[in-house]
Amino acid sequence: MSALPAWAEPRTAIVTGGASGIGLAIAERLAAEGASVAIFDRNADAASEAAEKITASGYRAIGLGVDVTDRARIDEAVEEVRRKIGPPTILVNSAGMDGFEPFLKISAESWQRLLAVNLTGTFDCCQAVVPDMIDAGWGRIINISSSSAQTGNPWMVHYSAAKAGVVGFTKALAKELGPKGITVNTVPPGFIDTPMLRRTEENGFLGPGIEAAESTTPMRRVGKPEDIAAACAYLAREDAGYVTGQVIPVNGGRTI
Repeated sequence: MSALPAWAEPRTAIVTGGASGIGLAIAERLAAEGASVAIFDRNADAASEAAEKITASGYRAIGLGVDVTDRARIDEAVEEVRRKIGPPTILVNSAGMDGFEPFLKISAESWQRLLAVNLTGTFDCCQAVVPDMIDAGWGRIINISSSSAQTGNPWMVHYSAAKAGVVGFTKALAKELGPKGITVNTVPPGFIDTPMLRRTEENGFLGPGIEAAESTTPMRRVGKPEDIAAACAYLAREDAGYVTGQVIPVNGGRTI
């Protein structure tokens, strides 16, 4: 039996926060699956370098400097994607920002900043891209949330709240867009070995550290960005068309 193609026709994907960590792994995996990929990242140089790396591997990618808190820039970049590699019908919202502050020390500015990046940025990117999906009668939206949305974490009230908002947003949007042929799902990662996780450990916000997390994870290892990319690749495929509104944790069994 021959392998099923990922998509019945060529697809264009946008991955936000795609220049490093989980976002980069997702961009690389979708490109390898056959999608043309646009990497959005606040660091424009890093976005271009990541796209060049993917292109050097024989796939199609472009990198654009995009801050997901800037709606005007999002709209400009999506239009550039349409012109250069085609209307986007796959969107992975991976751009994110963590934060560690005692509840009573969280300022209004800090609260708003984390919501702007983690929740409002997801809303704005979806709103910018969904018209292309409606026109195509087909779409895949995958929002990267966090296990913190499921369990909560001390010193991360703002982050946990924003990521929990992503879960509710995903479920509601899935019901609204399902009749249009568009699926919307969220993947909350657990401990994933990324530059963000390493910074968290270095700053003393990871309790006993990464090695201790490994010992208390049923799979006895910390996750890799590629683990998240594999889940996203499935959700973006043609044959995931009956999966929508779902929270699909990838955490080695830490949160069940």
